[in-house]
Amino acid sequence: MKQGWGHKMLMFTLTFTLIVPLLAACTKQEEVVPPGQERILRIGFQSGFANDATIRQQYVDTFEMANPNVRIELVPTINYDDQRYEEYDPKKKMPSAKEAWSKLLEGANAVDVVITDTNSFGQMAKDGKLAKLDERMVQDKFETSDLVPVVYDAIKDMGNGSIYGLSPTFSSGVLLYNKKLFQDAGVEFPKDGMTWDEVFTLAERVSKGEGKDRKYGLAFNPYNGDIFTDINNAYINPLQLQVFDSKAEKMLVNSDKWSQVWERTAKLYKDKIVPGQEAWNMENPQQNEGPFAYDLFLSGRLAMTTTELHYMHNDLISAMKNAGKIKNFKPFEWDVVSMPFHAEAPNVTGLVKINDIFAINAKAPNAEDAWDFIRYVNGDTWAKVRSRGTSYDMVTRKSHIKPAAGSNYNVSAFFSGKFIIPPNQKLIELYTSKQDLYRVDYLGSQMFNEVITGKKSTQNALAEWETKGNEMLQKIKNGVSFEEEEKYGEGPGH
Repeated sequence: MKQGWGHKMLMFTLTFTLIVPLLAACTKQEEVVPPGQERILRIGFQSGFANDATIRQQYVDTFEMANPNVRIELVPTINYDDQRYEEYDPKKKMPSAKEAWSKLLEGANAVDVVITDTNSFGQMAKDGKLAKLDERMVQDKFETSDLVPVVYDAIKDMGNGSIYGLSPTFSSGVLLYNKKLFQDAGVEFPKDGMTWDEVFTLAERVSKGEGKDRKYGLAFNPYNGDIFTDINNAYINPLQLQVFDSKAEKMLVNSDKWSQVWERTAKLYKDKIVPGQEAWNMENPQQNEGPFAYDLFLSGRLAMTTTELHYMHNDLISAMKNAGKIKNFKPFEWDVVSMPFHAEAPNVTGLVKINDIFAINAKAPNAEDAWDFIRYVNGDTWAKVRSRGTSYDMVTRKSHIKPAAGSNYNVSAFFSGKFIIPPNQKLIELYTSKQDLYRVDYLGSQMFNEVITGKKSTQNALAEWETKGNEMLQKIKNGVSFEEEEKYGEGPGH
């Protein structure tokens, strides 16, 4: 959810520079409205995922220039500025997202437009808090055939068949592969629409060598990240497996399904099909030969990896363009295919993120300007300009999703698949109100690492996670502080 907002400042400065002269030229002098006489459009946004400056640079400034008779006021769900000078009260509970939005959607100063995440959007649509957009879209001939299906279908599903909002951007994952390693191994290239089992089989066939010459078949992240998190994001989340119940009172990990996914993925690490921590050898200079020793894909030691747009733009494509300047770097051919999926969850991918959804308050005082704003932000012109300056996400209009300049790859792989809300994101308010819950997840990471290093069997690790996790959930429920207990002073499970 948070991804995107923190990276957009620089890019939107460029976007703003590009579009402002165009809009200024289109604004007639006689259309300028004296201050105080404009119509007010109030936009509420989810605190914590954005701020006033990013929203203004991304969406508001250009709209106001093109519509001088409209003045936009931005209203956060929680005004942190009001709380800066308040004395800290540990007993004071922050309002839930639902409570915060309820205040903005009611009364004389109700917001007209909502910018929110998938969790709150789905709940507000279900509760009748948002206006249907279907009829407006038909009347204004708003083009939907160009919208990325993975996003448009997800929004429609969240609205139970109706459209209550639109999202101008999204991010997505793909399976990136090194053509040379497949050719050297005599193995066919990956293709769109593969299952995870098919990808694992390819990974096993292309893996070979020992030590620093080892060629790995697959990674769940091109970077040296947290193994457990990477597996969850790409592989486990599409199965909708939960760590604990919706009240955070009971662990759910000691099950046949959890055992199956751990057993399958742990074997890949044990067999060195997927690189474990030892593959990076960051502390051993003799193993770190070449300019990209920290990056197994760019160093030619990794055949496939799941990844997102920012890695391809900022690392891969940049390296290939500048290959002649990089000592000891040998460029290679590569491409991408759609994210793999589980046979029991067809086309469901764990790396699609819908960054922000725009909707109209069902009780909006200024519903007409609200629709004009949403139509503009989700329209072709905005998408055309926006698509020129980002390396972190994509616009939802397919016609403006193109390979980076000078590159040629299977760009359609980014907008295939079906969106799901990950289990931990569904419980985001629970994690916010009970922040020690992250310790339960961290305990799972510890247990999984002990499985892949052979210290524990899958069954014993899951059983221990269940037992210790239930103890931790009980303490969290009772308000026990982990920092105050020596028993947990070294981390969960100690």
